[in-house]
Amino acid sequence: MYVAIEGVIGVGKTTLARLLQPAFDAELLLEVFEENPFLSDFYSDRARYAFQTQIFFLLSRYHQQRRTVHELLAAGKNLIADYTFAKDALFARINLKGDELDMYYKVHEALAEKIQKPDLLVYLQASTDTLMQRIALRDRPYERQMERSYIHELNLAYEDFFSKPFDHTPILTIDTNNLNIVQNPEHLKLIENRIRQSLNLPPFQQTLPLPEA
Repeated sequence: MYVAIEGVIGVGKTTLARLLQPAFDAELLLEVFEENPFLSDFYSDRARYAFQTQIFFLLSRYHQQRRTVHELLAAGKNLIADYTFAKDALFARINLKGDELDMYYKVHEALAEKIQKPDLLVYLQASTDTLMQRIALRDRPYERQMERSYIHELNLAYEDFFSKPFDHTPILTIDTNNLNIVQNPEHLKLIENRIRQSLNLPPFQQTLPLPEA
């Protein structure tokens, strides 16, 4: 079983991956974003540092996925990741233009052919206001200059990106606005059940609804 969790910055991907790990007896593959030396500069000057930031992320994620995903799945282990390789192109479409975007797409396309796709993609949704609240609560230094307009633009891009068939990978969309998986174990159990149902992994119940937004 290989499940990837996706969603906009601050939606709770890593938290969910960590909390689901014991339920599925899974290994974790977490995005290593703190090591990007351009990230802090990017949030203060997007136009100047976008290309360096995107290329660093692309190559870093490629090497991590090629090394880790194949080894774990070949060993028969379950895997939960808090990102997908394919979504990197979504950020490039927003942050890059012209020749830089064309160059990025060529590199991404060549690398993507060697990346294994997940069995299920869990797409976590949240309103822009909810995302900004969660970003403020976790208070990462390099995110303090993050503009609401950028998060909103990302949110719209994610909605468009994951509203269509995604790379032949099944998508499970979950509205997280009314969920608190840290403080409410039932909310976490509801998501676990939806994943088991999507993958036909017992035990699961057919009629567990998520809280309505």
